[in-house]
Amino acid sequence: MFSPFFPPSSRPSPAMSTSSRPPTDLRVKIGSSFDIVTARQLGRQLAGELGLADAEVTLLVAAISEVARNIVDHARRGEVLFNVIENGVKRGLQIVARDDGPGIPDVERAMQYGYSTAGGLGVGLPGAKWLMDEFAIDSTVGQGTRVTMCKWSKSASPAAAPLVAAV
Repeated sequence: MFSPFFPPSSRPSPAMSTSSRPPTDLRVKIGSSFDIVTARQLGRQLAGELGLADAEVTLLVAAISEVARNIVDHARRGEVLFNVIENGVKRGLQIVARDDGPGIPDVERAMQYGYSTAGGLGVGLPGAKWLMDEFAIDSTVGQGTRVTMCKWSKSASPAAAPLVAAV
């Protein structure tokens, strides 16, 4: 059974059931608009399985679109990783978008609404931060960018500590 969502090391064997719990580490390679759609679909599926409310799923999918679009527009290639996470009784979905592109020279400025290097509206990264419960960005010029964001299920109690350092 082949699935583009399972990393090779965690693809289930035909005898293994995949209905018990979603895998904890899934990735989608990003290189085109089609890949952005695939990442959105996987995010929506996992968020639904975690029990996120429909409104929260919509916010999460919009944030995935923003960070994946940045990969295509600025780095050309990268990947989006999905991790089902737990903190006490709280469950959530962590998304890591990473690339080996040119990096962001001024992250603070890039996080300001209205700032764009590509002629857009300049709401991509700050918008993704606003849509998610936790958000962090690490970028080095010439080496690439890594955006880590989390969306927690609202049906569980608050976490003891965030899993993503704030920007």
